[in-house]
Amino acid sequence: MKRGLVFTVILALFVALAGCGGKSSEQSAGNGEGKKKVVVGTDASFAPFEYMDKGKIVGFDVDFLDAVMKEAGLEYELKNIGWDPLFAAVQGKEVDLAISGITINDKRKQTYDFSVPYFESTHMIMVKEDSPIKNALDLKGKVVGVQNGTTGQAAVEKLLGAENKNIKKFENTVVAIMDLLNGGVDAVVTDNAVANEYVKNNPDKKLKAIEDPTNFESEFYGLMFPKGSDLKPKVDEAIKKVIESGKYAEIYKKWFGNEPNVDNLVKQQ
Repeated sequence: MKRGLVFTVILALFVALAGCGGKSSEQSAGNGEGKKKVVVGTDASFAPFEYMDKGKIVGFDVDFLDAVMKEAGLEYELKNIGWDPLFAAVQGKEVDLAISGITINDKRKQTYDFSVPYFESTHMIMVKEDSPIKNALDLKGKVVGVQNGTTGQAAVEKLLGAENKNIKKFENTVVAIMDLLNGGVDAVVTDNAVANEYVKNNPDKKLKAIEDPTNFESEFYGLMFPKGSDLKPKVDEAIKKVIESGKYAEIYKKWFGNEPNVDNLVKQQ
């Protein structure tokens, strides 16, 4: 009887453990096909890259991400998190990766891994049409709006000084532009695609966007991962294929109306 009881207990434990193991595998699968759904974070306030339209996240980054995920054979979910929380979410592995017009730079690479570049950008100065500002050097002595925690902020701080009280920081670029329209700032420095898109779509606001390649260098966007992410190699390969296939140019023309310079992107890979 004692031997039989021991055998019964062992058998029961084995069945219980097997059941737990099955549940864990099912949870990690994320769906019925044994694939884990990749969670992607973004800040949907950066038109035309990502923004909300009738409750849905849309934009260049959104279409590009979809093409890359399909090429990589990955199921994914895109979540609107916000700019500052986005970085914490990636570092804490609350999301698997992020896409939000994120510039690749040496400081960020100390904390995060980045994909190969997928977009070339530079900064532009947004001002009212009658503004005397003609280039970045004219920003000295002016109140300049930037999105907090962005390379636009870093570019202005490099020009005017990191502790300059005339640098006004905003939660996002939309709020900064609103302050420009209301006279709260003399200029807003943001990415060229964002500046051009806003000026083009809002002629009644009477704003203009100023280029200054002498004082603003080109930057490149990348998808951002936690350090050591095993998704990076697969995503890198998918990005290259999307660019090579012509799908990238198709998406780019849809959102920006002209051909991309893919040669510069390829050189960075």
